Amino acid sequence: MTTRRSPSALTRRTFLGRVVLASGAVGITLPVGAAATTKRPRPFIQTVLGPIPADQFGLVLTHEHVMCDFIGADQTGRQRWNVNEVVRRMLPHLNQLKERGISGFIDCTPAYIGRDPRVLKRLAQETGMHLVTNTGYYGAAGDKFVPKHAWQETADQLADRWVREWEHGIEDTGVRPGFIKTGVDEAKGDPPQLSDIDAKLVRAAALASKRTGLPVICHTSGGPAGLRAIEVFLREKANPARFIAAHSDGHGLGINRQVAAQGAWVSFDAISRQPVEQHVNLVTAMLEKHAQRLLLSQDNGWYSVGQPNGGDVRDFNGLTDSFLPALRRAGVSETTIHKLTVANPAVAFALGAPRQGK
Repeated sequence: MTTRRSPSALTRRTFLGRVVLASGAVGITLPVGAAATTKRPRPFIQTVLGPIPADQFGLVLTHEHVMCDFIGADQTGRQRWNVNEVVRRMLPHLNQLKERGISGFIDCTPAYIGRDPRVLKRLAQETGMHLVTNTGYYGAAGDKFVPKHAWQETADQLADRWVREWEHGIEDTGVRPGFIKTGVDEAKGDPPQLSDIDAKLVRAAALASKRTGLPVICHTSGGPAGLRAIEVFLREKANPARFIAAHSDGHGLGINRQVAAQGAWVSFDAISRQPVEQHVNLVTAMLEKHAQRLLLSQDNGWYSVGQPNGGDVRDFNGLTDSFLPALRRAGVSETTIHKLTVANPAVAFALGAPRQGK
């Protein structure tokens, strides 16, 4: 296979010297090996091929999956899949995105569910797209994907693990994460509360976010769980603008407005899974007051490890082919569409500079 060089490689190299910020300025640490500079740092996105200026991220899908392995934390591992086979199957889907003008892709598959920076690097090199991976652990799905050590370790110890991946790279790949991924099951009780393990994972994410500046995408199993997760996050005095409430599509307008009013992000990421008109209504209801706190995606892809040829992969084309045209027909302006698909993702995932809070 001939590996194409990312068209933004030179930008990354020259940009690397600009992304260092004294840790006291915004409370973040930067990757080991970054060079110091006295210039005001430009916001950057940490991709699998290195940092790029945030204003070059482009049109972005903020919650998708290249590959997942659902066998569980105790059994998953690199021995379960072939990198070349995954790349071969998923490359055409990424190329379709590039043809449609999508340049940024947030891969939300976390550790112990099939996260593999080697796959993402290859796809980024082949397509020239800006792919972003994550650190963190996923506590939803009955905690099937939580590794054993996470049950014994404290939130601080888990945060240390995730910060090390930011500082030194993931496993032996040298790839640094661009965000933290976690997840919580449905909140239970009266009032609804998170389980102890889920609350600990959110606390760890908050602690790691404070130390690195990384945003947190939190899988939410229902609106009350999302609200409880934000409460835990803010209790650690983390920046609300670093919290993204995933799967907000079914939470209801009231809860979504509460999330946005706290300064966190509302992620409608089931686009193409539900009738287009339903999502048009969800988005337009939020635009009047909270357009600046809204992210759009599809939660598609899903090469499934263990299934022949990865199973039934869902393409990533619904947002560009069906949903954005429907927004235009509903009277949403090009300026607003640009905000939702370009400007907002650049702010939500930017690192290295002070960010707007509430």
